[in-house]
Amino acid sequence: MDLPVMPPVLPMLAKPVKGIPDPAKYGGLSFEPKWDGFRCLVFKDGDEVELASRNTKPLTRYFPEVVAAAREQLPDRVVLDGELFVALGEEGEARLEFETLQERIHPAESRITMLAEKTPAEFVAFDLLALGDASYVDRPFAERRAAMEEALAHLDGQDGACHLTRTTTDPAEAEQWFHTFEGAGLDGVIAKPLDAAYQPNARTMLKIKHSRTADVVLCGYREHKTSTKDRPLLGSMLLGLYDEGTLQHIGVSASFTEKRRAELFEELQPLVCAIEDHPWGAWQNGAIANPDRVPGTQSRWSQGKDLSFTPLRPERVLEVGYDHMEGRRFRHTAQFKRWRPDRDPESCGYGQLEEPSGYDLAKILSIR
Repeated sequence: MDLPVMPPVLPMLAKPVKGIPDPAKYGGLSFEPKWDGFRCLVFKDGDEVELASRNTKPLTRYFPEVVAAAREQLPDRVVLDGELFVALGEEGEARLEFETLQERIHPAESRITMLAEKTPAEFVAFDLLALGDASYVDRPFAERRAAMEEALAHLDGQDGACHLTRTTTDPAEAEQWFHTFEGAGLDGVIAKPLDAAYQPNARTMLKIKHSRTADVVLCGYREHKTSTKDRPLLGSMLLGLYDEGTLQHIGVSASFTEKRRAELFEELQPLVCAIEDHPWGAWQNGAIANPDRVPGTQSRWSQGKDLSFTPLRPERVLEVGYDHMEGRRFRHTAQFKRWRPDRDPESCGYGQLEEPSGYDLAKILSIR
C-alpha cells in the first residue's frame, strides 16, 4: 500500500455545543447526521484495503464484508473518514443497533464469518483525506466535500455496504434532522467549518447531542481506582429503574471531583447492605446470561476487569442527565444532577423515558 496519506492516522474530533450553532460565527458550516457506530478510516490502494479505528487499531479482520464492498464500490486509491454501523429491522423501519455492532469484535474467525452474514456492517463516508495521488488533508472542508461527492456520486441509490453521508448548510434543516433522525438510532448532528483543514486528533468539529433527564434509583457503587483504605473514594454509582416490580440495571453515573467522591463515599455508608438482601443478589453467581450487562457479570468487553460492587439498599432517588438509550440501558455514562428525596424509588420506571418516533434509515442514507 502506497497512498498520499498512510496509516496510522488519528481522526479529527468534535467538541460539544448546545443547540445548532450559527454558521455566521464560524465563517460558514456544513451540517451532517451524527452516526452512532465505530469511527473508521478506510485506506484503499487497489485491492489492498485497511480499516482503522478511532485509536488507530486495525478493524479489517472483523468486517470482511465491508472490505469486500470497499474493493467493489470505492475509488481505486482513496482514504476516507467515516463510520461503521449495523442496521436492523424491516424495510422502512431499520435503525442503528450499536450493541449488535459491538458483537462483531470477536476473536474467533468462524464467528466473524457467521456474523458478517447474519448482521452485516455498512460504512458511511463523511470526509476525504486522499484521492488518487493527491492528499486533501490541508484543503478546506468545502473542497474536500466537493471532491468526495464527485468521487462517490455513484453510491447514492446503489445497493451495497458503502454510503456517502448527506450534508446541508441550512441550520433549519439541521435542526429538523436533530429531532427526526434519532428515530433511526442516530446520535445528533455534527457541524464542520467550511474553511477548516482536516486536523487529526484536534476538536475542530462541533457536535450537538440529545440531552434528557430521568429519575433513577441508586443501587450500589464501585470504588474509584485511586481509592485507598485511608481515603476511600466513590468511583461510580450504579443506577436502576423498576420494570413490573423488578429493579433493572440501567447504567452508571461517574463524573465527580475528588472531594465529592470522598463525601459521597462517607454519605452512602449507612445504605450498605449484604448482597443477599439486595435485589441484584441473584446476579452475583456469574452463571446467568448477561443480556442487560447486569452488575457483577462478565461480557466479552469486560473480561479481566473487577466488576464487583458494593450493594446499597435501593432507597435513594437521583436525577441524572443522559443523551439516549441503547436497548434498556443508557448509551453513555449518566451525569448526576441532584438528589430527589421527594420521589419514591418504586415510582421510578421506564415509562418516564422519552421514546423518539421511528424514522426510515434508508431516507437518511439517500443524499438526494
